[in-house]
Amino acid sequence: MIHNYLTLSVILFCLGILGVISRRNVFIVFMAIELMLNAANLGFVTLSRLHLSMDGHVLALMVMAVAAAEAALALAVVILLHKHKGKLDTDVFNLLKG
Repeated sequence: MIHNYLTLSVILFCLGILGVISRRNVFIVFMAIELMLNAANLGFVTLSRLHLSMDGHVLALMVMAVAAAEAALALAVVILLHKHKGKLDTDVFNLLKG
């Protein structure tokens, strides 16, 4: 049973990596990053249940707090980018250099 959850976690993490690598829209990239974080949380909780410990649950809660802060900052950056450049492709981030 636990192996099924770990397999699901690995599959979700790989789908997140595929989304980050293959997509150019900033929203889809951020959603793929959130999918990777949730896959890691599932792995933490599963291994925590396997070892009969609460450490994985605590770590998952900490990761969720960091993910919420990251999502808020990312949304602010995306809104500013769309306001100034008018598009949301990842190529726009190269224009921020300098």
